[in-house]
Amino acid sequence: MRLLALVDCDNFYASCERVFRPDLKQVPIVVLSNNDGCVIARSKEAKAMGIKMGIPWFKVKKSYLAQGGKVFSSNFALYGDLSKRVMSILEGMVKKIEVYSIDEAFLDLQHVQNINHAHEFGIYCRNTIRQWVGIPVRIGIAPTKTLTKVASHVAKNTSGGMGVCCLSDQKDIARILKTLPIKEIWGIGHNLSRQLNQLGIYSAYELMQMDIRLIRKKFSVVLERTVRELRGESCIQIEDHCDPKKQIVVSRSFRGRIENLSALKPLISNFAVRAGEKLRQEKQKCSQVSVFISTSRFNQQLQYRGFDSFQLPCPVDDTRSILMGANKILNTIFRKGYPYAKAGILLSHFSHSTFLQKSLFEAKDQRHLKQDTNLMQTIDALNDTQTQVYYASQYPARLSPIQKDMVSPKYTTNWWELPTTK
Repeated sequence: MRLLALVDCDNFYASCERVFRPDLKQVPIVVLSNNDGCVIARSKEAKAMGIKMGIPWFKVKKSYLAQGGKVFSSNFALYGDLSKRVMSILEGMVKKIEVYSIDEAFLDLQHVQNINHAHEFGIYCRNTIRQWVGIPVRIGIAPTKTLTKVASHVAKNTSGGMGVCCLSDQKDIARILKTLPIKEIWGIGHNLSRQLNQLGIYSAYELMQMDIRLIRKKFSVVLERTVRELRGESCIQIEDHCDPKKQIVVSRSFRGRIENLSALKPLISNFAVRAGEKLRQEKQKCSQVSVFISTSRFNQQLQYRGFDSFQLPCPVDDTRSILMGANKILNTIFRKGYPYAKAGILLSHFSHSTFLQKSLFEAKDQRHLKQDTNLMQTIDALNDTQTQVYYASQYPARLSPIQKDMVSPKYTTNWWELPTTK
């Protein structure tokens, strides 16, 4: 039997904050979004206190801190570096790996002979990551991707275990699926779960027993694959290459409210510049620029969300053309009298930078576009050093920085923030 493994870092952002702070072991930890707005990560101790994912920080700040909880602004430089270290260890253990997210990876255990060896491998893998990086992980091992998710769920909710769960015996799988709500199954969201409940399907076991023909008729081939995977039939293969992004989003929630166009324009320009940099890093060009602005969802009196797109006549990766499209849209969607709390830019309709689809009416449609690859490469190279190049529309002095009042040091990526002993 060919086995797969899912390695999942426990409460990853909170665990990263503990790597260089052993004094925080068993202390409640929450990590906040940009501008310290909402809770985006919680340790198990914070979860036990009832802190919900996504809840605005101001709503729980007083009671949480009064109970001895610790809070951190998001430190994505630290989280990204520790994630790379974990994935590097895994890449050295197996021939085929799919990095599924910043804290998850699927492994192909083709070198493992049987389930006993798989369990031993899981324990070795978990101990190695904990010793070398300091991040606790749980590992689910099973014949299919969907069942590895189930095994990981079991490992997470089994107290006193080794953090490793192997599922291969059909009787054991059936027993676990009978107690597992369908909402816990990988790929089944709230709406689909509700539809299945209306058919009398509440547990993963009941879903596994459904007629394949009925699933194909009433739902989709995606759900059919899920059912087959629950039965032990591998339908979702490990992807050992990353697909190119289909869109790039740069956005921010504002610390204060912005009510006039002159203050909003430089912020949108800044988002456009950052999006252009990301686009070139991905070696892509875009044909569509979109901008959105919105008021706070907590403001019941004044609610507005503006969104529109600008279609470029040909794919570009020149920031100047992206800025041109973004400014045109902003002028269209802006409405006076609203206190804007969030804004952003979205690039989409990608093509690879080495390909260019020219317009039939190029002379007319593309004369306002700017496309200078050498110039963009020069600006990117300068921005990678201490020299910063700004576009006139950015007004860098007027940009509001992201609020991160409680950010931890970049222990692993900044020479000046290396941990020291007292």
